Amino acid sequence: MTSSIALFFLQADPGFFNIIVEKFNQGNEGGWMWPVLVTLILGLAIFLERIITLNLADINTRKFIVNVQEALQEGGIEAAEELCAQTRGPVASVFQAGLMRSDEGIDAAEKAIAAYGSIEMSFLERGLVWLSLFIAIAPLFGFLGTVIGMIQAFDDIEAAADISPSIVAGGIKVALLTTAGGLIAGIILQIGYNYCVSKIDRLIAEMEESSITLIDSIILLNEGKPLITPSVDDSSDSE
Repeated sequence: MTSSIALFFLQADPGFFNIIVEKFNQGNEGGWMWPVLVTLILGLAIFLERIITLNLADINTRKFIVNVQEALQEGGIEAAEELCAQTRGPVASVFQAGLMRSDEGIDAAEKAIAAYGSIEMSFLERGLVWLSLFIAIAPLFGFLGTVIGMIQAFDDIEAAADISPSIVAGGIKVALLTTAGGLIAGIILQIGYNYCVSKIDRLIAEMEESSITLIDSIILLNEGKPLITPSVDDSSDSE
């Protein structure tokens, strides 16, 4: 997604940016386009930070599960723990927490997985509260600029004692441009928010599904049975 956004800006006509700057300056007569722009920039900064973090957390989960099962079968719990410690991402961290408590029994391993899974979920969702805040206030800044613009239009009418279009057009134009700016900022940030949420949901689902496989593998290991290895898709699940 980030590469598509970069490609869009690289291919965009320079006149497009000139129009954006012109409309920004026209709508900024009351000063209310700046809060909209600052809100958009802060929201995009959070979005980009989340995308980088989530991409780093994303691994080929099925292949990792197979590697853990092979480590369990060949080297036991310690070998599997070492593999998890060397692997990035929430799935590996949750696995390591469960393996470290596996000597205390399956119940202890399950509790460790559940507790550490909650911590990893909080880490994945960090910053989304602020992103949702910026989604909400960007249009509000635009609407506030609209109100200010309409007040300006009526002040111009009162001062001129005339209601001709040329007098009220300036204030109305400012009002409409600030509304448009706020809505555009909100739409852009909402798309980024939904993308992050969908990626987080997939990572959480992978954590939950793989944790079940880990518990089953530990049970089989304790019983001295061969571990059931799922089919491996060598292609990366990363987006």
